[in-house]
Amino acid sequence: MLATGTTMIDSANLRVAFAGAGLMSQFHLNGWSVVEEVDVVAICDPVAEKAERRAREFGIPAVYTDFARMLEDARPEAVDIATPVDTHADLVRLAADHGVHACSQKPVTPTVAEAESLIADVGDRIRFMVHENYRWRPHYLQMGEWLREGRIGRVTHARMTVRSPGLAPSTDGATPPDLVRQPYLATFERLIVFELLIHQLDVLRSLLGEFEVISVEMDRINKDLVGEDVAIIVMRGENGVTAVVDGSMSAPGYPARPSDRLELIGARDAMVFDRDRLFLVGDDAPPVEHDLAANFQACFTNAVRDFANGVRTGEPFWTDRLDNLESLRLMERCYEVAGVAP
Repeated sequence: MLATGTTMIDSANLRVAFAGAGLMSQFHLNGWSVVEEVDVVAICDPVAEKAERRAREFGIPAVYTDFARMLEDARPEAVDIATPVDTHADLVRLAADHGVHACSQKPVTPTVAEAESLIADVGDRIRFMVHENYRWRPHYLQMGEWLREGRIGRVTHARMTVRSPGLAPSTDGATPPDLVRQPYLATFERLIVFELLIHQLDVLRSLLGEFEVISVEMDRINKDLVGEDVAIIVMRGENGVTAVVDGSMSAPGYPARPSDRLELIGARDAMVFDRDRLFLVGDDAPPVEHDLAANFQACFTNAVRDFANGVRTGEPFWTDRLDNLESLRLMERCYEVAGVAP
């Protein structure tokens, strides 16, 4: 069993603590392991064995089961919070009380009202970022570059489809794979838009600007779920673009990891990202191939690097808490339009 440590590291590196040792923590910590001039000095999880396992994997010197104790003993300058959504607000407030800059996994809170309260409480006492990382995926970064280069002209229409078999009911009665890994999803009253499509909504915001929700249809293919596993969202953008987000987490035959297809139709051409290929429809050039497994890790690495850079330099975070609040509002508005109360 790893001993709880309080030794200060004599280094000019940024001292980072980490909260949460669940499924996603490995991708966060993989990212931190390659960010320059950073020391991850401690990790915390209520289940000591989980924290100890991650500490061994990543060479983290101190393990805690109490978040406040970790902040007091390890004296980090920043903390990365990858814990369940209903714990985020309390942990960010504790970090602010200790003067520790915070990055919280998405969604930052279950509701917009809670996020607004948290942001007001924290104020400017610390730097505060939300770890919304889909916009950091290299294929979406490249789409953004192509848009800025004017390759397709003014965008008039966007369609994002998302497919995953992770919640599809099994013909043999087996538990769907997403519920094996994350059984709590079965009890979420707000499911696919809250848990998954918030990513795609944020990607569209990052590429095309702000949106208004026009209509939403939701369905529940897997009747063992409390929340929806299918949603179709129609939006109108501030620049006149019409956007459709069409998602299903009960889509047999698709890869286990959710796969996206994004089509942007412009005044001169159309741009398509389909699974792992990015291309212009009217161009004979071969598609740009993307390694989706590498891109999955890259978005975590890019996000934590942005957090570290912002803490060091004072530069704005791309997913600052105020920017991310707009994605949370857009997600919640989808449920309001669908008639689903928070």
